[in-house]
Amino acid sequence: MITPAFDLSQDPDYLTICIRVPYTRTSEFDLFIDGTDFKFYAKPYFLRLSLPGRIIEDGTEKATFDIDKGVFTLKIPKETRGEHFGGLQMLTSLLAPKGSRSAKPLVEDLSAGSETTGDGEEEDEEEFDWQLEQEVYTDQSEEKLGAMQKYGFANQRSGVFARLQEELSDVIDVKNPEETMASERRRARLEAETLAFSSDHYLADLFEDDEINRLLKFTPWWSKLSPSTEQKGESAVSFSDEEKEQLRKFTNRSFLLDKTSRCQAWLSLLDILLAYSYEVRCTEGEHNVESPWTIRKLSGTLCWLETYSCSRDVLVSFGRRVLCYPLYRHFALLASSICDTAKILQSGKACVLKCLLNIHKIFRENDPAYIMNDLYITDYCIWIQRVSSKKMLELATILQHTPLQKKDLELELDELESAARMVVEEEKQASTESSSSDSSSESDESEAEEQGCSDSKQGGGETCKDCPSQPNSSPSSPIPHLSSSALSPSVNRKAGAVSSDSQGCRQLIQELGRQMVEELRISADSYSFGAGETFAAAEAEEPPGCSSSCSSGTVRGESLQNLTANHSDAPRLQ
Repeated sequence: MITPAFDLSQDPDYLTICIRVPYTRTSEFDLFIDGTDFKFYAKPYFLRLSLPGRIIEDGTEKATFDIDKGVFTLKIPKETRGEHFGGLQMLTSLLAPKGSRSAKPLVEDLSAGSETTGDGEEEDEEEFDWQLEQEVYTDQSEEKLGAMQKYGFANQRSGVFARLQEELSDVIDVKNPEETMASERRRARLEAETLAFSSDHYLADLFEDDEINRLLKFTPWWSKLSPSTEQKGESAVSFSDEEKEQLRKFTNRSFLLDKTSRCQAWLSLLDILLAYSYEVRCTEGEHNVESPWTIRKLSGTLCWLETYSCSRDVLVSFGRRVLCYPLYRHFALLASSICDTAKILQSGKACVLKCLLNIHKIFRENDPAYIMNDLYITDYCIWIQRVSSKKMLELATILQHTPLQKKDLELELDELESAARMVVEEEKQASTESSSSDSSSESDESEAEEQGCSDSKQGGGETCKDCPSQPNSSPSSPIPHLSSSALSPSVNRKAGAVSSDSQGCRQLIQELGRQMVEELRISADSYSFGAGETFAAAEAEEPPGCSSSCSSGTVRGESLQNLTANHSDAPRLQ
């Protein structure tokens, strides 16, 4: 905890305590007044005083806070009006020592020390320890402050993080901002980004880009603005009641900036707007608990207290951080964010102010991101109202004419994508070769079948022109392929066996019977075609060829009818 700088004064009826607590949240503070004991707490500041006189709370006490100076002023009534408190200038003696001044009893009832609620249950909420060790805070000399590194709006601040060591790691990535030079910050930032870059994450977003494409189709609110009829070059931007109230709370003041400071202010503003544009697109305008982190992390200005020399440095820094830290890491999102920022700048300072107010609200509701408001956003909200809209258009033009390619980010993106595409092509080629080998094996099998069919024709003599053809030759046909040797006696015997099976096809049987009527001439006395009877006798006397079988005799019509009737109930082949 930090003991803040404080000062006391008095009049006959009131004691005035001025406490300097810059960069703190005034909406959350604790105040305790009890006789000569005074306690004040506002993270990260804590002050406990032992006063030379008694003070009370009777409803006439007053408290004010000067945001610009960071001074909290309390006016507390004295218990005895007209009493003079001596020694108020002895600030060291007013600091209460650690522990209580009164002697503790030798024997204590420990059970009595635990507070209970109305239900008899112990209170789980941890109480603040009011007995912290204190040290007197002393302001830094001008020489020492001048030796510290500058940061904040237009590089106008220093010494802030010397007081906020507890919140330092939660706000920025710089380890020691007060003593780290700008060149050292940049070198450390580049090293951290190189280590944070994940090629697997980048390639996953590159090839599995369904979610990315959905985000690219999102239309942010500034794209729907219409030109203003009141002022040329401005867009019609409306502010909510909350935004108007926040504007009234700001203190109107002017900023005396030299040319270098103004340039730095514009470039840092561009960096912050780029991070904001990306966050709006990736959340589709619905901010969440990660929004403060995303804006701070993508902005080198906010995260590394970076100072830029040109717009190209801003784009390269933003591009590297987009591909290293957030959930979606795609170059197309980077390009869309740049276009969105150009659109914001082209819409005029009212649109930029609305974006800054939105950022201010996001940081204000997050602990400890509110520190960024004191360092950057609040000053930007005040400064932007006085700048010329012409400067906005010039910055938008510079942004649009500053090309950014993947090779500029120095993350070897082109080489990484080329290697990944080669792997994909090799996998496709291997898959194609596997498919072609399967098809070639199938064609070999088909050629073997055709060769076998040709051999059968040659061995059986002249082929009967009325042999059953292939009624459905397509691969999808459920009817099996029939060769020209299907009319041989051995195959006919098999056909008779198939006809007695439950899976026989009526259509196949009818076709077989028709061919037998036309080709087979078998003696009625030697052969009969009963239900389920085979062609064993025919096979014994006739050669396997189709031609010789065709000259054996004729078949009775009754036999054909029996053959057809015996298979009329056979189910169709599915």
